[in-house]
Amino acid sequence: MTSFPLQIVTPGGQAYDGMAQKLFCRTIVGDVAILARHCDYLTAVGMGEARVTTEDGTVRRAACIGGMLSVAGGKVRLMANTFEWAEDIDAARAEKSEADAKRQLEQTDLSARDRELATAKLKRAQVRQSVAARR
Repeated sequence: MTSFPLQIVTPGGQAYDGMAQKLFCRTIVGDVAILARHCDYLTAVGMGEARVTTEDGTVRRAACIGGMLSVAGGKVRLMANTFEWAEDIDAARAEKSEADAKRQLEQTDLSARDRELATAKLKRAQVRQSVAARR
């Protein structure tokens, strides 16, 4: 399979810089798979699992949350707010985050904004747990 240059960056630094056969990730309107020779493309990234098939065919999974995905001139760049490789996810911490978010959501006096934040926290924790479980 033909490869393409892929760069994955976060506010904390570079997560990946190399050749890839395929990038799969969640956008705000659904899942997308990027292959070599993909048309130029720009979209906002949603919250879900990302998969990178490296040049040697290895598939790596990650929790990918928010940001932008750009394909321009055959180069692919994923600028994610959060990007954690499955092997780097602390499953116990993700489980605790999920429990904390559920406890917050059980409160009846939450403001609409606090409920929205707790719901997002719950979804992030669930994505991280799901990715960690598929290592």
